[in-house]
Amino acid sequence: MEATARAHTNIALIKYWGKKDTALKTPLMSSLSMTLDAFYTDTTFIHDSNLTEDSFYLNKIKQNDNNSERVFNYIHHLQKLFNLKGHFTIYSTNHVPTSAGLASSASAFAALATAFAKSYQLDLSLTDLSRLARSGSGSATRSIFGGFVKWIKGNDQTSIAVPIDQNPDWDLHMLAVEVNTGVKKISSSKGMIQAQTSPFYLPWLERNDEEITMMENAIKSKNFTKLGELAELSANEMHATNLTATPSFTYFEPQTLKLIKLIQELRSQGIECYYTIDAGPNVKILAQKNNLSAISSAVHTLLDNVKIVDASFGPGVKFLD
Repeated sequence: MEATARAHTNIALIKYWGKKDTALKTPLMSSLSMTLDAFYTDTTFIHDSNLTEDSFYLNKIKQNDNNSERVFNYIHHLQKLFNLKGHFTIYSTNHVPTSAGLASSASAFAALATAFAKSYQLDLSLTDLSRLARSGSGSATRSIFGGFVKWIKGNDQTSIAVPIDQNPDWDLHMLAVEVNTGVKKISSSKGMIQAQTSPFYLPWLERNDEEITMMENAIKSKNFTKLGELAELSANEMHATNLTATPSFTYFEPQTLKLIKLIQELRSQGIECYYTIDAGPNVKILAQKNNLSAISSAVHTLLDNVKIVDASFGPGVKFLD
């Protein structure tokens, strides 16, 4: 049987940065994200009794055993979970830079979980799929749904994503400024562990429920200013734990800092915008439609060759066949 699914990336506005259980990929904190229309992954999953090996193709290139290990282990885990057997072939196309802090693993494992389930004709709800996707990549649990999504920290059964508003009627854009789309030197998994040595990590963790509630209220009231301020705060809290970890580390590059300063300067000029940054140097700018042109022009004046992608709300997972 063959099935193809598409899942979009999501960017956390209230960050998740730390696992409670590494094997189960349950988080130490809840998070809240925005699913994006501009970045996505298409994945085809095929299982057939005639296949003699497992294979994984990424962007039309067959991956070696080392590059395929994580994906193979994930599928073997799902097969064991549902008492399934057989070799398989996976074709995945990333319409998002891989391992660059632009949530490629979120869309990749959400699409893979969905295609896997359909190929085996499993009768699973979206909630079930979010739990399955989480076991591949934590943030993938949020990419099952569109719009605004919350990932509840919970335990193995209750750590799932729940949609807050899948079709938001908001004037909200996210400009993704691609400072560097190369593979990051410190993986997210390693960074999360190291960040927990920071003296600021536990105080941040203790604020999580409060910040989630404040962000939910900002979304309900369509308060762009509050949403932007909270998103920027959460990003700063996350990266502060990296900078104060032992040993200290950062995903920032010189251009990252220049963009942060630019966004602050634009606000002082009355052009309202806010930044959020994940585990990578790339900066995402939250803005409204009337300011997009001015912001893009300012960014290109600062960094003339940088690529800017305008994203807004994206949908949840869907089948393509």
